Amino acid sequence: MGPAGPTRYTPDPSKRPPPDEIVSKQDSQFFNVFSVVIGLLVAAALILMAFARAVGANTQVQHVRSDPEYVAGVAERVKPFARVAVAGQDNSALVIDPPTGSADTGAGALAALPDDGQGVYEAVCTACHGAGIGGAPKADDRAAWAPRLAQGTATLYKHAIEGYTGKAGVMPAKGGRTDASDAQIQAAVDYMVSLAK
Repeated sequence: MGPAGPTRYTPDPSKRPPPDEIVSKQDSQFFNVFSVVIGLLVAAALILMAFARAVGANTQVQHVRSDPEYVAGVAERVKPFARVAVAGQDNSALVIDPPTGSADTGAGALAALPDDGQGVYEAVCTACHGAGIGGAPKADDRAAWAPRLAQGTATLYKHAIEGYTGKAGVMPAKGGRTDASDAQIQAAVDYMVSLAK
């Protein structure tokens, strides 16, 4: 059986157009027009974006930068998160800031200090005297406490209440808890002295 002739499903091979004429002129014209329209839309979008940026730079940015909430937010984000007490320098301005929060709900208030020496020591003093941070003598280190005990309890009270900068380190006033009473600090000193003896 030889090759079948053209049917209604297959065109006559002798009447097929050459490969370069497969895309009709209408298709190529549509493609050209479509490309020009897309190019014009992209150009218009870029022009509108540039215009919006120019208008926003001259109006909106100035208003945003002068907004009190924006300025306060920037100041909050750029403030230093820690301050360091340096031995031999005036560190009296370094106080522990209470956490931010609502004062009337008590969320931002510091926890109330107990009145007994052990409670004040555990709430305030262990931060430095528990691990010996910043030159603070550990509460149970008898050798480190011996020269301090030789000065007398009146001197220890004074340094704990008013703050002290010595060769070994810095003692902030009232351990940074300026809300503590002198009696509470003295009770904490007495407790630490009892541990060091």
